[in-house]
Amino acid sequence: MSEMIKNRYMIVSRLGEGGMADVYLAIDTLLNREVAIKVLRGELSTDAVSLLRFKREANAASTLNHPNIVEIYDVGEEDGKHFIVMEVVRGKTLKQLISQRGAMEKEEALAIMKQLIAAISEAHRKNIIHRDIKPQNVLVKDDGTVKITDFGIALAQDAMQLTQTDAVMGSVHYLAPECARGEAASNQSDVYSLGIVLYELLRGEVPFNGEAPVQIAIKHMREDIPSIREFNPTLPQSLENIILKATAKNKSLRYLSAKDMADDLSTCLSAARSKEAKMVLIDDDMDSSTIVINQVSAAEPVAESKSTLATISAALGISAILILIAFVIFSMFGQGPIDDRYTNVPDLSGLSYAEAKTVLEEKGLTLSNNVLYTLTEDIPAGKIVSFSPVFGTQVEKGSVITITVSEGIYFVVEDFTGKTLEEVRTLLSGTRITIRSENEPSTTLAPGTIIRQELLLAGDKLDPRRTYEIKLIVASYVEWIVPPSIIGMGIGEASRMIEELGLKVTLSKLSTEGLSEEQLAQLEYGVVTSVSPGVGSLYIQYEDSSVILYYY
Repeated sequence: MSEMIKNRYMIVSRLGEGGMADVYLAIDTLLNREVAIKVLRGELSTDAVSLLRFKREANAASTLNHPNIVEIYDVGEEDGKHFIVMEVVRGKTLKQLISQRGAMEKEEALAIMKQLIAAISEAHRKNIIHRDIKPQNVLVKDDGTVKITDFGIALAQDAMQLTQTDAVMGSVHYLAPECARGEAASNQSDVYSLGIVLYELLRGEVPFNGEAPVQIAIKHMREDIPSIREFNPTLPQSLENIILKATAKNKSLRYLSAKDMADDLSTCLSAARSKEAKMVLIDDDMDSSTIVINQVSAAEPVAESKSTLATISAALGISAILILIAFVIFSMFGQGPIDDRYTNVPDLSGLSYAEAKTVLEEKGLTLSNNVLYTLTEDIPAGKIVSFSPVFGTQVEKGSVITITVSEGIYFVVEDFTGKTLEEVRTLLSGTRITIRSENEPSTTLAPGTIIRQELLLAGDKLDPRRTYEIKLIVASYVEWIVPPSIIGMGIGEASRMIEELGLKVTLSKLSTEGLSEEQLAQLEYGVVTSVSPGVGSLYIQYEDSSVILYYY
């Protein structure tokens, strides 16, 4: 496509590729700022469903104004190319962060969840269900700010359904049981996904895995979520209770809203909840309430409230339903029992795109065209930083593996304090950093020495392809013309005036020895009688010099 869109957006580079669209880094020449532009692929512009889904993303996200939702600046079409202009978020996806770091501390996990839930609550307030909440769709900026994106299958509750399979388009690892059964998504379906994300943050992996999507979906419908406290006993029971309630199989037992979940999260680490008992969800036709009880001993009797015939009938009914569900999901995901159809994901770290493609083809796997790019601290450009699914994961042959490739190494700003201005000019030569210097008188540093740096601080990570400016405050001599008014001024007042100029002051008391009584009677005590250097002289403050005030 052309280098300019709408005579306003100048394409700079490709950021990545998705299933429906390509994403570019661009400059908004009107407002002189960086933007990201998502452009629907040309072959999909004539596909009614893809076009409607793309427009849905633009419409859904553009109605949302929230600090934790990627901001949409503009939408449009040019020469048959449909595009969305949005803010640039520099950072990593939450999935990349989890893959690199594993389980997070509870405080950090809660900080992320509070931001994520705040964004989803705002979407729900605008009657928009996200339907695809997962760490891959959550961006984490370098300062810790969380931004949720990709409203491509979001659905306003009064909007028409695109296809029947839209109900299960969300990632199966985060899919609410009712959506796996083909029911319409709701706010509580998003709450379920939020609960799974919280579990993954605290565990470092999702609660359910399987060799095929249908197996994972059935686990979401049938199996209790694994105990997060068995993995990490130091986590408070109140936090596990939030996961249990958010991921209840029966949505009537879940939080009614994302805000309710956020309110619970805000108090889960408080001392008042330190001895909270484990939550047990009672899913019964007669009583669907949520209760908190202590764990019951295995030796305690359980009252039999249903007849054997009713129990058998219920079991047979459930089995029939599960078989039907399995058949539907097998159909949706196109799975079938094929012998020897699985393999393990190989280690792609440090490989080039071509090398990874060869390695994957040998394993019967496919390398995705959806390549993400990121700057790194130590991985050369063109080498793979991370990949998904991760190394060792068992997947079906023919599965698509996505990779993140290094765009190069960050330029890390040094601490220039104490260096000379000329030394810094040499260090920054060859970079796209311009230097702006400003003198500041100093009585302790040699002239030309850096006192401090502004705009760019030590440790800042910079994109070496962009232009930056650093401000250096440079030490200079202190110069002063000694004024006549200094004579006769009180020594306290004179000292303060001189020191405020950044100069050193030395007080020298004159001796009265040898003076006559008449001379003593004429003396003024505590005032400046003379100064060195003399009145009208140019004084330069060197490290070992000072202004000398003489007085009686």
